[in-house]
Amino acid sequence: MKNLPPFTALNRLESWEALDQPASGLQRLVHKVLPRTWVKDLLHGVPLGHPVHPMVVLLPIGTWSSAALLDLFPGTQRAASVLVGTGLAAVLPSAVSGLTDFSELLRPQARVGLVHAATNVVGTVVFAASLVQRLRGHDRAGRVLGRVGLALVAAGGTLGGHLSYHQAAGANHAEWVPHRVPPGWHEVGGLDDFAPGKLVQRMVGEVPVLVWRPDAGSELFAIADTCSHLAGPLHQGTVTGEKGRECVQCPWHKSTFELRTGEVTGGPALVPQPRFRTRVTGSSVQVRLEG
Repeated sequence: MKNLPPFTALNRLESWEALDQPASGLQRLVHKVLPRTWVKDLLHGVPLGHPVHPMVVLLPIGTWSSAALLDLFPGTQRAASVLVGTGLAAVLPSAVSGLTDFSELLRPQARVGLVHAATNVVGTVVFAASLVQRLRGHDRAGRVLGRVGLALVAAGGTLGGHLSYHQAAGANHAEWVPHRVPPGWHEVGGLDDFAPGKLVQRMVGEVPVLVWRPDAGSELFAIADTCSHLAGPLHQGTVTGEKGRECVQCPWHKSTFELRTGEVTGGPALVPQPRFRTRVTGSSVQVRLEG
């Protein structure tokens, strides 16, 4: 079956290089306004383990959709106006969480994300104009603007769906690891192959694994090498943190994971890295998927 024209247009949007400059400029602005703190992690959804943006957009979309439905019936002008105003009041957390996620997207994703954001901004402005007309008693104009605003927000939602489900923004990019690791123990090299403090990539079947030896002893730790945020190569990152709680920081978007446990210690990553048990048999280092 051939792809429908809207899908073809979305694919072309991913390759529209003219969007790169404004998208990267907006990303830099968000980084400047929202530095890497616990607040930014909260806006990403790190405590939840999944993005917070899809959850908080439900209120404006729900209230605006309900207002459009009430507009079809007489005597509901006041209730519809309350719903439009409620949706406008709920836009701020939706926009801030969305921009936070947008600031950490790859280039093709950022192109779609920029148009997604712009479409929703225009839709919000139209809904604001709709509320003004309603409050002035111009109910017909308010209803028409409400329908236009809802169409724009629906278009923005389509772009958001493409970004999330086709381009996998916000998805767990290490979720596949447990399904691809062969069962049992697997040799990844000799003990001398792992220099203390160095991040080393080894393959277990088709799965890249990050192996780390904290000191000259025989204790080693291993986690999935593919960053759960956007599949960055963790072995190319840097080791940070205090002794005993060292972390690896992804080279792409600075997500950090505790090397001993794989737990997220700093976003934008939302879920832990799959962890591997390690053992040394003679001089051979072996790993096995935890769990």
